[in-house]
Amino acid sequence: MPTISMFYGILVLMFFRDNRRHHLPHIHVRYQGDEAAIAIEDGRILDGTVPAKQLKMVLAWIEIHKEELQVDWELAVNGDEPFRIAPLQ
Repeated sequence: MPTISMFYGILVLMFFRDNRRHHLPHIHVRYQGDEAAIAIEDGRILDGTVPAKQLKMVLAWIEIHKEELQVDWELAVNGDEPFRIAPLQ
């Protein structure tokens, strides 16, 4: 499960071959013991929870990097290493 970005204490991960459980492109976010799966397309929380402030940052980051995230999703689903994506600044 590669970390594809890190910013403000938030880890953004994408699992290899992870299209079975949630059935749509998503990322996993970890922040101080909290974890959530978040849909790339619409920012919907699929599972778990993260604090509201960190969620807002992640949603802004997703919007900025949506195309890169879609490319990374295709790589990860096929078992290939996703690219790192620039952090939120």
